[in-house]
Amino acid sequence: MNHIQAWKEDKTVAHVLPLAAFMLLMIPYQLTGWPEWDHPNAPWWRHYPEQWLYPLQSLIAIGLLLYFRKNYELKWGRGVFLGVFMGVIGIGFWILPTQVHSWLDIEGEPDGFLRFLGVMPRTDGFNPQDLSDKFNGSLWVYWSSLIFRFFRAVVVVSLIEEIFWRGFLMRFLLNPDRDYWKIPFGKPSWKSFLIVTGLFMLAHAPVDYVGAFIFGSLMYWLAVRTKSLLACVVMHGVANLIMGWYAISFGKYGLW
Repeated sequence: MNHIQAWKEDKTVAHVLPLAAFMLLMIPYQLTGWPEWDHPNAPWWRHYPEQWLYPLQSLIAIGLLLYFRKNYELKWGRGVFLGVFMGVIGIGFWILPTQVHSWLDIEGEPDGFLRFLGVMPRTDGFNPQDLSDKFNGSLWVYWSSLIFRFFRAVVVVSLIEEIFWRGFLMRFLLNPDRDYWKIPFGKPSWKSFLIVTGLFMLAHAPVDYVGAFIFGSLMYWLAVRTKSLLACVVMHGVANLIMGWYAISFGKYGLW
């Protein structure tokens, strides 16, 4: 077996690399803000760099997923339907705090415990209308920007995160010194639950910590209950689909 073939069939690389590449591509922007230039005369690609960085992330991640596709256990089963249901429940907990902010008609951003719970307006964030306005209200720009964003959230993020968090890390933590790929998917352990769910939570913004911990806990339960990685991907995809719809429909752009 040559090195390229060995690389292609390495299950650890296949489960880790797509998410790693996805995150590494955004490090300069997240740490330094480059190439963003918040100036009236800035070209659109400098003013809204996420509008092209996110699609680029998605294309690279999808390319890696297709390249390593034979390494993933994405088999159809009854658990997939449970994944749909759990996606609705899980994202309900995630978006509830900002909806409470609207129900209570709170002025601005609260401090203290409410802030910890995520009871925030969440109005600043991705809005496809921003880029459209740069092109004289172009509907083509609006819809292409929105479609790419949904593709990233619903398809790409759901696949790369669940393949890593549940497909790889849940197993790795149970037996890091031996062949952890022999461990069946969904084997329960308090250790893996606390570490995987905790890291999943920390991977998100502090305002989302409570929602992410609840969502991650429900996802862990789904993995253990169904023994299906595809069910986890479906739960994540359904949740992100609803979150995107909610963000656009109610102006809660900071959610995504």
